Amino acid sequence: MLVRSSIVRYDGAMQALTFWKTITVDNADLLQKFIAFLDEHAIRYCVIGGQAVNAYAEPVVSLDLDLVIAVEQLPQLSGLLAGHFVMKSFPHSLNISLPGSDLRIQIQTDPRYAGFPERAEVRSVLGIELPVASLTDVMQGKVWAVSDPGRRPSKRQKDLADIARLLENHPQLRSYVPQTVLDRLFL
Repeated sequence: MLVRSSIVRYDGAMQALTFWKTITVDNADLLQKFIAFLDEHAIRYCVIGGQAVNAYAEPVVSLDLDLVIAVEQLPQLSGLLAGHFVMKSFPHSLNISLPGSDLRIQIQTDPRYAGFPERAEVRSVLGIELPVASLTDVMQGKVWAVSDPGRRPSKRQKDLADIARLLENHPQLRSYVPQTVLDRLFL
């Protein structure tokens, strides 16, 4: 299923987008350019990470936008991005940026996320309607992140907070969280 974004905004969404653009100092319009680029090339994707949590719980400010691209389109995307965006490759991600923007777009390439775009649903993120990983997929991604011993401790603490935010709003997700992670939460 191809899930498309929409840059149609309403007053509250416009305020959210303006606020986020101010916080991220996105003078280059990286967010809109990148989403339009994905749509123009029919790249299937979904939002994951903290911004996906924000789509299901009270939002918190972040400079990051984490995405998953449909696995079969990743090789195509890398070639298409060259010349349009600044790209840095890491073992499990591609980082996208532009001069004039502090926004950090990270494309997750870990194969565990491969099915996320197919289960995504359109939700409001940063004042834009975007495909967001399903609620259970968002939780799964956060459990993987908090359980990754190679991840910085400060990032794992943020992941724990994101799990807590999701559980406060969606207590039915508790069964998706291992007891070892639940023991670290103060719920």
